[in-house]
Amino acid sequence: MQYGICNLSIVPLRNEPADTSELVSQVLYGEFFKVLEQRKNWSKIRLSFDKYEGWIDNKQYLEINEAAYKALHSQPQKLSTDLVEFIEDENHQIFPVSIGATLNGLLLLNHNYDGSFIDCKNDKSHIIKTAFLFLGAPYLWGGKTPFGIDCSGFTQMVYKLNGYKLLRDASQQATQGEALSFIEESEPGDLAFFDNQEGIITHVGIIMKDNYIIHAHGKVRIDRLDHSGIYNADRRMHTHKLRVIKKII
Repeated sequence: MQYGICNLSIVPLRNEPADTSELVSQVLYGEFFKVLEQRKNWSKIRLSFDKYEGWIDNKQYLEINEAAYKALHSQPQKLSTDLVEFIEDENHQIFPVSIGATLNGLLLLNHNYDGSFIDCKNDKSHIIKTAFLFLGAPYLWGGKTPFGIDCSGFTQMVYKLNGYKLLRDASQQATQGEALSFIEESEPGDLAFFDNQEGIITHVGIIMKDNYIIHAHGKVRIDRLDHSGIYNADRRMHTHKLRVIKKII
């Protein structure tokens, strides 16, 4: 088994080993992973954090040994909390990293970072405060940063920045936590899931107080939530049909 760590800011994780293939997620600075298959130009990887799989360009990560991978895996995650900060490499060159970058591998990569970070769990009251950091971020299928993010990438990163682990896709996240029977039972920070006409869960957002929800749809935005689903006041219509509410924390 081979292992790797992302030494760049925001690297595409693709469905197939080609630059033209669908973006399924992103690998942020410092994320580490197992290499499941290696080809001339591409590697299929499985991320340590959420076990998500996809293809990454071989030029966009560094190989590490098993001992380094296990050491990283055993540590509490240390994550950057500034929207944008800078890493300084061994040549004293700097490059930006986005919020949620993993900092555990700094020593391994011989990099320096002087920004803010978190390495512990916050209580549930911090979830909405963190979510607001992404407000207005444009929707990007597969995205995980304020420069472009999808609905489940948004919920995953908000929870991750508070010390909690969510899976990557909305349908996967819906398997976690405790189901609630009514909106009235929910608290700010709980997750609401929405399905399509075939009953497949395709969307997720974070419940706020007073029947509002913050979610990524076109951009990270705030809309009304009722028993039918999400009501978009700009479009004067319901845009998503409510399936289930889950309490994760």
